[in-house]
Amino acid sequence: MTRAAPPDAASDLLPQRTAVAVFLAFAAAYFLSAVIRAITATLSPTLTAELNLSANQLGLLAGGYFLGFAAAQLPLGRALDRLGPKRVILVLLAVAVLACLAFAWATRFEGLLLARFLCGVGLSACLMAPLTGYRRWLPAHAQLRANSWMLMTGSLGMLMSTLPVQWLLPLVGWRWMFVGLGAGVLLSMAVIAVQVPRWRAALQAGGQVDSTVPQLPAMGYRQIAAHPYFVRTAPMAFVTYGGLVAIQTLWAGPWMTQVAGYSAEQAAAGLFGINACMLLAFWAWGLLTPRLLAKGLTVNRLMASGVPWSFVPLAILLIAPSATQPGAAALLALYCVLTTFVSLSQPAVAQAFASEVAGRVLSAFNLAIFAGVFCMQWGIGLVIDALQALGASLTQAFQGAFALYLVLSVCSWAFFVWRGPTTTGPVGSHNHAP
Repeated sequence: MTRAAPPDAASDLLPQRTAVAVFLAFAAAYFLSAVIRAITATLSPTLTAELNLSANQLGLLAGGYFLGFAAAQLPLGRALDRLGPKRVILVLLAVAVLACLAFAWATRFEGLLLARFLCGVGLSACLMAPLTGYRRWLPAHAQLRANSWMLMTGSLGMLMSTLPVQWLLPLVGWRWMFVGLGAGVLLSMAVIAVQVPRWRAALQAGGQVDSTVPQLPAMGYRQIAAHPYFVRTAPMAFVTYGGLVAIQTLWAGPWMTQVAGYSAEQAAAGLFGINACMLLAFWAWGLLTPRLLAKGLTVNRLMASGVPWSFVPLAILLIAPSATQPGAAALLALYCVLTTFVSLSQPAVAQAFASEVAGRVLSAFNLAIFAGVFCMQWGIGLVIDALQALGASLTQAFQGAFALYLVLSVCSWAFFVWRGPTTTGPVGSHNHAP
């Protein structure tokens, strides 16, 4: 057996053809995870009517996925660093298959909630596993491109969770949809097992530790969370990034049907348009990041100047609802696209640390994001129910909940700006800040 190279060495980089095959294998699983994650937005009218769900229960059901997702992140990070992406994701995807079948067979709200929680656990590595591998297998600029195009694949999955799901719903029903999704996840496991390389071991043939190979640093989650760049970006990841996913995967649909007066078919078309715009946005980010790198632009500058633009369409939606409701889907799509500036934070945080701890860093940051998704999804539902209990109309309740989210988002962005100066170099650089 040849001696393992250091994780950042050129010999650890994959040949282009192999890298493409690995990307496609991971992308297939991430596509299906995005369908499962976002399908509740399209199914919300059906689930609400069939199970008589309140806004609070609907938010909790959708958020249950993200609660399971967040709960898995810290052990996931350690497992990825030690065992590698391939072994970890295959074990977890097996859990996802069982969870999809459990959701299809559940007859009570509690059973559906537990199945959604297990879906979140089982699909928790679908982005973190490839990003951990890319941190070692791809050059810096390619990591940003791969991150954006993985998110683009996720947007394609969310796209498929809208109109196609709405068309299939009367033909096969939501329960058989989840059976089919479980079968798809099982097939993606087979592709990953064949295409993804094993994690490079730091041992020689004789079983002795290779002293030239950097061993896992003794860095725990406390040190990662205390890193100045992590501290700077985490609030915006929790509120803004979490809120983006919460609105895209759940609350955009109820806003269109319950505030804007869309039919279920119109809302599904609106969600299709939102996710199509997101797909194009992430595709564009994948093309642009190498050029931004060449110009010496920083992730911090892009986020500081770009994120505030997302506040504008959301504010318009709240300030003039009667005049803008025919264009609610367009405003929500514009909000989502402009908020994608914050997605640059994920690979940037990973590149602020050594590649040996990439799994832990990415999982810790993902925990901040998806804990935010859960809190925003459930929190918006809680605020809607609370405001209605206080006498507000349904429209006013939605406006109040979204307005509170907007205020929190502005505050998290202000904290990011205030916590400067810049702690990372140009986009895609390997600046291991102290």
